[in-house]
Parts: sequence; C-alpha cells; structure tokens
Amino acid sequence: MTTTDVTRVATYREVTDRNGRVYRVGETDVDIMGRKRKWMVILPWVGMMGISSAEYAFASAEDTLHEAHQWSSSSIYWMMTAWVFCQAAVAFPAGRLRENGKLPARWAMMLGAVGTLLGYLSLAFAPHVALAFLGFGVFSGMGAGMVYATCVNMVGKWYPERKGGKTGFVNGGFAYGSVPFVFIFHGYMDGSNFRWVLVSCGLFLAAVVAVAGSFFRDPPKNWWPDTIDPLNPPDDPRARRSLEKNPPAVKQYSPLEAWKTGRVALMWFCLACTSGVNIFGIAFQVDIGEDAGFAAGIVATAMSLKAIVNGTGRGVIGWLSDLYGRKQCLLYVCLILGLAQFGIIWSAEIKNLPLFLIFSAISGFGGGAIFPMFAALTADYFGENNNATNYGMVYSSKLVSGLGAGMGSMVVAAWGFNGAFGLAGGISLFAGVVALFLQPPGRTKSKKVTPNPRPLGEG
Repeated sequence: MTTTDVTRVATYREVTDRNGRVYRVGETDVDIMGRKRKWMVILPWVGMMGISSAEYAFASAEDTLHEAHQWSSSSIYWMMTAWVFCQAAVAFPAGRLRENGKLPARWAMMLGAVGTLLGYLSLAFAPHVALAFLGFGVFSGMGAGMVYATCVNMVGKWYPERKGGKTGFVNGGFAYGSVPFVFIFHGYMDGSNFRWVLVSCGLFLAAVVAVAGSFFRDPPKNWWPDTIDPLNPPDDPRARRSLEKNPPAVKQYSPLEAWKTGRVALMWFCLACTSGVNIFGIAFQVDIGEDAGFAAGIVATAMSLKAIVNGTGRGVIGWLSDLYGRKQCLLYVCLILGLAQFGIIWSAEIKNLPLFLIFSAISGFGGGAIFPMFAALTADYFGENNNATNYGMVYSSKLVSGLGAGMGSMVVAAWGFNGAFGLAGGISLFAGVVALFLQPPGRTKSKKVTPNPRPLGEG
C-alpha cells in the first residue's frame, strides 16, 4: 500500500439516470487517493476492531472492576449504558460535520483514538465512579461513535454498487475484535494487575485506531466506479444481481428529505428494538450462564463465541443481502434474534451447556446482523452523499436501546432471567413485524401499476 496523498489528474463526467440522480464517472480509486479502494474496507475494519472491546468485552470486566474499585454492579451496568448512549448521540452531529467538510475522516478517527485511551485510563485510575462515568461512559463512548460512524459510512461511499457484503465485513470488526479481550478481562485480569492491563489495552487499541484512520479519505460527491455503467446493467454478475435486488436510491436525499419520507422513523424504531435486545444479551449473557451453574471459563467461552458469530454474522448477512435483498434478510434476522432468546432460556433451564452455546451463538448472529442491514438500507434508500448524517439519524436509536443494560438489570431483578430474556425475544419479533412496512422511497410498487387498456397502436 502506498502512503502518498498525491492523486492522479483524471477527467470525469457527470451522467444522469431517468430518476434524475447524478453519477460522477471516469475517475478510478487510484486516481482519487493513490491506492485501491479495497483499503477503504480493510482499514475501516481494523478501526472498528480497535473500539469493539469497550462494548463487547466490558461485561467480562465487571467482576474485577467491582472488586478493585468497590463500584456496585448496578453502577457498572449503567456506565455501559452511558457509553452506548454517548456512542449513539455523537453519530448524527459527527455525520453532519463529516458531510459539510468540517470534520475530515482522519480527524474523526484521531478523536476516536483519544476517547478510547481516556476510557481505559479512567477505568484504571478513577478515584470515584462519577469520574469513570465521565471518562469511559462519555469520552470513550463519543470517541467510539465517531469511529463507528466514520468507518461504516466510508465503505458504503467507496462501494456504492455492492455495499452489503463490504459494509457487513467492516461492521463485523466491531464484534469479533473484542474476543481476545473477553478472555483477558474475564480470565486474566484481577484486582492485583487490572491497572496495567487496562492501560496496556488502551494504548494498543488507541494506536490501532489512529494508524488505521491516518489513511482514510472520502471519494468525491456522487462518485461511481469507472468499471460500472450506472445507466445500464453491469457486466459483473455480482454487481448486477446486487443492483437488481437492492437498486440505488432514486436521488441523493438530504436529511430533512429523508426524514419526511417516513422511512427513517420506521428504521429508527426497528433498530432501537433489535439493538436493545443485542445490548441486553451482551450485558447478561455471562450472568444467566453462571446462574445456570456453568463454570466461569465456559461462560467466557460462550461470550467469546457470541462475539465471534456476532462479527462474522455481519459479514455473512451483508453478503446474503447483496444476493437476496436487504429487507428480506432483515426480516429473517429479526426472527432469528427473537427466537434465540427463548432458546437461551430453555437451555439455561435444563442446564444443557451445548444448547446454551448454540443459542448464544445464534443470538450473537442475529444481534450483529441487524447493524449492517440498516447501514446498507440507509444508503440504498437515501443515497451515499449524505449517508453519514442520514445513518446518524437512524443509529441514534441506540440512545434508547442503550438502556438494554441499565434497564435490563432492573427487569432481571423484577422478573428474573426468564422474564427478561422472554421480553427481549418478544421485542425482536415485534420489530420484524414493523420492518414489513419498509419500502424504498420514490419507487412505485409493481403491484400498484395499472396496465394501459389502450396501448399505442390501437385506436
């Protein structure tokens, strides 16, 4: 990979399709940034792995933090809720700043790296839980939100013709990048070594985010790959099938225009429900396993398996959505996620470890697969030019779903694990029903087209 920022001078032209959408064609990825666009998949994937441990491995550190700082378990779960809240809250304003050029992608990644480091330092040295809330919950959460929004939207801009699999792959780094840290925090870190473990992890992960982000660059507005004809079916069978199943947006919607279509509100609600179930599972997977009598090491393995499948599932579902359609895959994901919660209840009740591991993995798949579906759907429905802002609106639903950890602890206390996981399953199934009403704006349903009773040539 070349590290130069010197770009080639290339001519381009703008073409318009029958819907009035403009495509900028003629420039290659190498002309624009001096390297192949595949690096805008690899580097965002690395950046996403750098922030993943803060959410997915945090539950594994709960016992050690409680022992070392004497923080209550409730405070620690609410700290995770604060992290998720701030991660989601920053998505829309960061996207707005990104789209108007005030926050370049590289600077967003650098700020994310600083937030990541501050989060780990606060967990290691905060003398009071309030400072940990500020350092980890606020600064680390906001930093992770900047990294997440930048990475997910970057890949969609560079692969507008086949974004599902690529978005899913990048999104997957947010889950399975945490796997080593699940074992470190749950099996190795204790009250005697937690400070240097947390500081070492913070320095390493902040460096990963900063180095990956230093190579980021956005394509020009309306850019389209020079190898793909935007006005005719492409020769590449993968791109052709993806565009058939997931046609590009009819135009580049501004955030206000996207909101007025009503689709943003539907997507917001569905993501709030399903991501809340995912966060609840992350927070209480360890607890329900230990309550069932499974060994701590086995429970950590289950959590790691959940994270692995959560991450790989994002890439798999993204690839499948290119083949079979984004909405269809989203409906199956909601069904799988909901049923998996009841499977976890059943396997824990009968104390069957293999089934517990299987349903944990299935839950991880469903919980992870929802995110690339909504990220890709947002670009499919509203275009790529304002995708950082538009997806920021949709992703802000985690402001509500982040309560899956804090409120989840209250539901578990009141209803027990069976009641809480049963409620989570029902919420996911209901989200699937709501998702049935999602349709791309500006397109007429084929069933609503009325045939012309007097075609041309007949008097």
